[in-house]
Amino acid sequence: MESDKNMSLDTSTTDVQRSSTTNSDSHVMKNPSPTGRGLETKGVHAWFRNHHALADVSLKFPAKTVTGLIGPSGCGKSTYIRLLNRMHEHIPGSAMAGQVLLDGQDVYAPEVDPSEIRLRVGMVFQKPNPFPSMTIRENVLSGIKLAHLKRSNHDDIVEKCLRDAGLWNEVKDRLGASGGSLSGGQQQRLCIARSLAVEPEVLLMDEPCSALDPASTLKIEETVRELAKNITVVIVTHNMQQASRVSDFCAFFLSDGGPGYLVEANSTINMFTNPFDPRTADYIQGKFG
Repeated sequence: MESDKNMSLDTSTTDVQRSSTTNSDSHVMKNPSPTGRGLETKGVHAWFRNHHALADVSLKFPAKTVTGLIGPSGCGKSTYIRLLNRMHEHIPGSAMAGQVLLDGQDVYAPEVDPSEIRLRVGMVFQKPNPFPSMTIRENVLSGIKLAHLKRSNHDDIVEKCLRDAGLWNEVKDRLGASGGSLSGGQQQRLCIARSLAVEPEVLLMDEPCSALDPASTLKIEETVRELAKNITVVIVTHNMQQASRVSDFCAFFLSDGGPGYLVEANSTINMFTNPFDPRTADYIQGKFG
């Protein structure tokens, strides 16, 4: 992380801690001069039929940074990020309450097209899922075609997205090969490139390295850091070392047998060195989870 960010983050600790104890306002993870689009949730709840999965999560994401969502399995992290781009509503029996604001607009407002939101807020899943019947080139362009976006410079788009995903040099001479012919790590970076082709403002990543070897994981982490120069990244991870390496900010979720909830949010440096809640310290130190 950049040193100027780290220095400025110390001044936001009091605000974050106060909101942790009152739960009345959004946890504000401050950036000295945020640019780009803003993403925020206010009092978000999620259900799967009668199961209350997530309760009252309010959180702001600084633009052009990486926020890591950490916490034990089953505490609602994946559910939470699926709320951010309306993927949650695809699950039968699902419901939500609260607000998800993208650049000040409630993405669940009746007049909002869910397809547009999913273009603006992209998603990379836990397991690589390139289209095996498509070539590498076709995979990158597939989102553009499915969204009926009018883009004429396809060759430039393919190269830029593969470069941004850290894959160009490895595949530039075989763009006509099947996406399924790549290694697991390469497939995941291809999925990142596919997401980038529609120029999202935010990229959600749900444990993108959980199925990858250490070398592939390192490349994904390097890619994430580069992406955050231009877009906002939210990443779910169970790997504390990864969270400390790749994220600028962290949000710790927990469940005590009921719905998952947000315990605290802070700069990654502060959370890992001086967490406000003792449960956060215990989790980071591996005492449970």
